[in-house]
Order: sequence, then structure tokens, then C-alpha cells
Amino acid sequence: MRISSFITPELIIPALRARDKEGVIVELAQNIAAFFPKLSQAELVAILKEREKLGSTGIGEGFAIPHGKLKNIDQIIISFGRSRSGIPFDSMDGKPAHYFFVLVAPENSAGEHLKALAKISRFIKNTVFREELARAEDRETLERLIREQDDLT
Repeated sequence: MRISSFITPELIIPALRARDKEGVIVELAQNIAAFFPKLSQAELVAILKEREKLGSTGIGEGFAIPHGKLKNIDQIIISFGRSRSGIPFDSMDGKPAHYFFVLVAPENSAGEHLKALAKISRFIKNTVFREELARAEDRETLERLIREQDDLT
């Protein structure tokens, strides 16, 4: 599985405006809905918030992976956002999240959904990748870094 197959520069927000957990979810859902006009932003927000009720997707090390499943899509959709200042996200380590991978998968794709989550989790373990994400200046560079990390994991 290649994460870069599901993300394009248009689905990357290098400077999130949001200042809280709900704002991040809304901003990234809005970005996905703008790129996939057949998707409902409200429905995206609802499934992501519903998943957060089960437990925070803030996995630590400055990362969160909000995710959920939709019945009206036929492919995985991934969006990425960055907050240089960090956003409280109820992360496991108690620290703010700076990097957000939003993953939306078809309702009947449990295997692919889990593979994508696992792959993103492996990205996060790479200290150099984390440092390069912090230094990247634009969405094209962020997209390149994700693609390069895809090649390594």
C-alpha cells in the first residue's frame, strides 16, 4: 500500500488555521469535500467526530490520525494538515499535535483501512521524517516528503 497514491498536493494544508480539535476536523473535512464535491462535509465531520468519541486518534509524537469509514466512496481518501504551533488533541503523550493525517475509507474495506493506518504509523516512527515535515515550506514539499517516506516503509 502506498499512502502517496491517495493524497495529492490539493489535499495538503501546510498551515492549518484551526486552533482546537474540532476546528482541525472541520478544516480537513472541508478540504476533502472541496476536492471530492460528491462528499458531504457534514457527513465527513460527523464520522470523524464519532470516531473521536471512541478514543482520541492523537497517537503522540505530534501526530494525530483522525479516521472513519463512509459507505458512498469506493477508494481511500487521505488528507494531511500541519499546525506549526500545535493543537491540543487529547494525544496519548499529552502533547499537542502538529501533523494530521485524515483517513477516510470505504465502509467495506476493513483490511485496506487498517493497512493504511499501519503504514502512516510507521511513517511517524522515522525521526528524520518528522524533522523534515517541520522544516517543509509548502504543500509540494510536504507531498514529496510523504511520497519519499512511502518508498522507505
